Amino acid sequence: MKQSHLPMARHRIWVWFLALTLWLPQTHAEDMEIHGSNTIGATLAPMLVEGFLARQGTGPVRVRSNGKDNEKVLTGKHAGATVRALVAAHGSSTGFRALNNGTANIWASSRPAKAQEVAEMAGRANLNDLDSEHVIAIDGLAVLVHPSNPVSQLSIETLGRIFAGEIRNWSELGGDNQTIHLYARDDRSGTWDTFRTLVLGKAYTLASSARRYESNDRLSDDVSRDPSGIGFAGLASVRDSKVLAISDGDAPALKPNQLTVASEDYPLARRLFMYTPGKATTPLAASFIDFVLGEEGQAIVSRSGFISQNPIAVKPELDNSTPQTFRRLTENYQRLTVNFRFSEGRTRLDNKARRDLKRVSDFMSRNNRSPDDIMLIGFADQQSNELRAQMISELRALSVRKALSDLGVGDIAYTGYGHYMPVGMAGGDSGQQRNGRVEVWVRSR
Repeated sequence: MKQSHLPMARHRIWVWFLALTLWLPQTHAEDMEIHGSNTIGATLAPMLVEGFLARQGTGPVRVRSNGKDNEKVLTGKHAGATVRALVAAHGSSTGFRALNNGTANIWASSRPAKAQEVAEMAGRANLNDLDSEHVIAIDGLAVLVHPSNPVSQLSIETLGRIFAGEIRNWSELGGDNQTIHLYARDDRSGTWDTFRTLVLGKAYTLASSARRYESNDRLSDDVSRDPSGIGFAGLASVRDSKVLAISDGDAPALKPNQLTVASEDYPLARRLFMYTPGKATTPLAASFIDFVLGEEGQAIVSRSGFISQNPIAVKPELDNSTPQTFRRLTENYQRLTVNFRFSEGRTRLDNKARRDLKRVSDFMSRNNRSPDDIMLIGFADQQSNELRAQMISELRALSVRKALSDLGVGDIAYTGYGHYMPVGMAGGDSGQQRNGRVEVWVRSR
């Protein structure tokens, strides 16, 4: 009689074991695994991992394919031990799934974590927290056409209509009489998510005629061979295509370059992220993230074709619409390639800004600059009256001044410029985030 229950008992044990296996985090095939964005994983992440392992100076770093498309395995030394790191670049959404199920140590994403993703991870880590969210580089979403195309700039609104199929011929835009061919990234791509959010929004849907790509480089190469083509890719994948200047609302059209992208003034600038699981982050992954965010890692970011967060001073080309008062205010200054932006309300600095405080402080130390050499200029989004805008812009500059003072950089000059000189369309969350900023200016020598 007892033997008749053995099959049932074995079945229950098997079900229990299977449930336990599914509940436990999956083991990593490699010592460190980075899953996600093709924008990051194609070139930048492998370069960062190679630089991280090479800094130990105990032997060469080997880079090889594991036989799968868009995946690389890097082998080197860290702390005296052999380390194998996998970079799997199949799209930002795939990276979240890998981090969530325990396959990945690091999620590489070319977009911020979505509210649903933050909620799914909430029991283990807060993806919005400084310990989990790491801005590793700034990228400009470049709008690409054939080098022979006479069109040089477009508004975001016009760009949306083009990719929705409402504008179908280049002659409607001052170009040649040619049917427009659309090139777009695939649905798993963070590049696509960024374009859909910033350009298409809720008003437009991508035309079914668009050709879709998993790789930025392949998309750019195909556009550069098609006189009728238009596409979008990360700034590091421009290659042989022509880049258009883009405008948002009444703000001037800007081309992506080191200043406009690093400051995020360019309307299609975006942050590139790596996410880690908070306190569950492995020591190896945490050490790698520290390297990436530091000066050496950011120098690699620059060499890869993306925009480093290490500040430099440049003399900006001021647009004809720039007021004379602003020209006089800044005539003896250069601008640092960093803007301070805010996460909530009007004075709470976001995660990137909190790290940029130290970068500005380090810039001053490296270049023997005193607080007298620095000027902070705050800006506000469009407000109901000038006085309110002026007050908000000054409060923003004052909040950055105080935060720098807490790092030992005191008595910096600051002012507000109200709601003038917007860099994006006024109003809404986007306008508040982009126009509400603090610029950093350094006295020319």
